[in-house]
Amino acid sequence: RDHTVGPEPGGAGPGPAAPFHSVARTASMRIVGGKYKGRRIHPPRSTLARPTTDYAKEGLFNILQHTVPLEGIRVLDLFAGTGSISLEFLSRKAGEVISVEQDRELFSHLQGAARALQATNWHHVKADAFNFVKGHHATYDIIFADPPFNLEGTEQLPVLIREAGLLDPEGLLIIEHPKNVNMSTDPWFDRHRPYGNVHFSFFKPSPAAQAGVINAERQ
Repeated sequence: RDHTVGPEPGGAGPGPAAPFHSVARTASMRIVGGKYKGRRIHPPRSTLARPTTDYAKEGLFNILQHTVPLEGIRVLDLFAGTGSISLEFLSRKAGEVISVEQDRELFSHLQGAARALQATNWHHVKADAFNFVKGHHATYDIIFADPPFNLEGTEQLPVLIREAGLLDPEGLLIIEHPKNVNMSTDPWFDRHRPYGNVHFSFFKPSPAAQAGVINAERQ
C-alpha cells in the first residue's frame, strides 16, 4: 500500500495511514521536530517541487522556537508543495494551518497527508498563491512562503501581503529563496539566514510601513 505519511518511528503508529493514489514516490522526507518527529512524508514522484532540506528546517525552527510561541498559532503556508513546512508547524501544535498549493497532484497529496494524520486543523486551498494573497482577508501569526526558485515576482510578496493585511501586527513573515534574491530593502525586513543553498528572509510589520498602507487605502 502507498501512504503519504509513514508510521511513527519504532512502531506501526496509531493505525495505518490513509491510502493515497498509486503514483510512485520520491525519497521520503522527515519531520524534524515536535509530536510527529521522525515521521516520513512521501511526496508524488512526478512532482517538481523542491522540498526544504532537513538542515534548513532544523535551522528555521530553532530560530522560531526562540522567537515566537508556536502552540495555538494560525499559520499560512504559501506554495505549500509537499507540505513539509506545514507539517512542521502542525507537529509543534499550531492551532490552524492553511496550505495554498496550485499543483493538482501536490494538492491531492496534502489532502492525503491530512487524512493520514487525522489533522482536522490542517486546511488546504487549491489556488495560485499570488491570486490568493490578493483576494484573501484573514490574518495570520506566521506566513511562510516558498515559491519556486525560478519564479518571477518573489520580491513582491512582502508588498502584496502588507497591502492585503494578512499578517498580524505582532506576526512574522518568512520567505524561502535562493542566494541571488535580496529583500533587505523592504521596510518590514528583519533578518536573513542562509542554510546551504536555502536562504530565509524574515519580516516583521513596522508601524511606519503599516501606517503607509492605511493612508494609501484611505486616499
